[in-house]
Amino acid sequence: MAKKLLRSGLIFSCMTLISRVLGLVRDMVVAHLMGAGAAADVFFFANKIPNFLRRLFAEGAFAQAFVPVLTEYKETKPHDDVQLLIARAAGTLGTILLLITILAVIATPVLVALFGSGWFIDWLNNEPDGAKFELASVMLKITFPYLFFVSLVALSGAILNTYGKFGAAAFTPVLLNITIILFALYADFSQPAFALAWGVFFGGLVQLLFQLPFLLKVVDKQSLFKPRWGWRDPGVTKIRTLMIPALFGVSVSQINLLFDTFLASFLQTGSISWLYYSDRLLEFPLGLFGIAISTVILPQLSKDHVNAQTNSFQHTMDWGIAMVCVLGLPSAVGLALLAEPMLMVLFMRGEFDALAVSQSGKSLVAYAFGLLFFMMIKVLATGFFSRQDTKTPVKIGIRAMIANMVFNLILIFPLAHVGLALATTLSAVFNAVYLYITLRQQGVYQFSRMVKLHILRVVIAVIVMAAVIVYLLPNQQIWLGWDTGQRVWQLMLLIVMGAGIYFVSLFVLGFRPRHLKPQ
Repeated sequence: MAKKLLRSGLIFSCMTLISRVLGLVRDMVVAHLMGAGAAADVFFFANKIPNFLRRLFAEGAFAQAFVPVLTEYKETKPHDDVQLLIARAAGTLGTILLLITILAVIATPVLVALFGSGWFIDWLNNEPDGAKFELASVMLKITFPYLFFVSLVALSGAILNTYGKFGAAAFTPVLLNITIILFALYADFSQPAFALAWGVFFGGLVQLLFQLPFLLKVVDKQSLFKPRWGWRDPGVTKIRTLMIPALFGVSVSQINLLFDTFLASFLQTGSISWLYYSDRLLEFPLGLFGIAISTVILPQLSKDHVNAQTNSFQHTMDWGIAMVCVLGLPSAVGLALLAEPMLMVLFMRGEFDALAVSQSGKSLVAYAFGLLFFMMIKVLATGFFSRQDTKTPVKIGIRAMIANMVFNLILIFPLAHVGLALATTLSAVFNAVYLYITLRQQGVYQFSRMVKLHILRVVIAVIVMAAVIVYLLPNQQIWLGWDTGQRVWQLMLLIVMGAGIYFVSLFVLGFRPRHLKPQ
């Protein structure tokens, strides 16, 4: 189990690293073409709606319900039953999402009016920003079908992960980024935003086609190419039963994001873009470490639960928490301290100016304080989902959602878009702490002595790292005076030195790589 988890985690993280790097390249292209202006706001809005539903139906609620049930079938039932479950789950999910996609494409103005009310009000009053409403309504018709493609991609990825094939599923997002980059650079449209929108559409299709050969290695052709409607199938019914509360649980975080977008549409032009660029940098370590770790341990935890291996369950959770702490806390501090230098190096060219750097940097700092807790949520939630308990995270998530909305309304007035980012961080802290306390009260999991020792070592090492970075960090005016080459060199130097100081400090404090091996 130890070697399998480490190997799977390494494969997933490597593929995710490639995807995140290309994602940053994609964002650099977008920043160069559109900066943080009106067109960028509209594209990010049009891309956010299908991604919200993707995380809701596919990668979120469905995956959390599907993987434990598929694992149970795989461990306890004949091959034919497993294949039938896959065919009926695919047919049911695909049919529902196809209907949703068709209806949404017809009703895009309604969706824009609902989630971008500030633009809709401006349109009604013939204000200049009303043009955003019209543009978003057209662009959403192009980006929304991405939901259908990527949901089937998420289904196939869940199947591959359950069978231990993490590489293909983790590599798939690379193709989306490549497609968007190619459309942005070479597609001939009057507005770059439309090239990006079509890149999203075809990127989803390319992702789906890429996974088919890998699926054929674990799924029968009949199950793959002849999906069936199976609403009343026992396995699908079980997935539905688990998915309904999971749907509410996942919707909590997604509703928070949409509520942020709704409020940001009332703020000055650029606010949605500033939040987007800072969120993209936050997503880099979150996807590379947090999501990768939780994805890898979910099938193992589900297997431990089915086979009643409580010690193995505890050790797997310990491994996930330890990895998150060792990698997440220094990443969070690094993001906070190097926010503006990173934004300058990655995006400050073309239409992305010093104001965009400054404003995006402020929200990135606010997000960075929550990175460790975002990662903790991913790992701790698997402790519930792997045991087919999707109700408890929902109850906790609803409380976190309410807290986030309250924080938003309190902080948006004095801090504008930064207040929205800070509210998200505070609600993540609330969510993570509540999840852990509940797991401990249920007798399912609590930090072992070794994990607590790791956390203490990490905190001390991060303090040392932060002190060194603060001492060496040039001020903003010096960064602005440098050319791109000098900025890249200085940023890389600070990152390498910070990482070096951190790991040397860990070593001096008694930490060894073997401590991260699952027992």
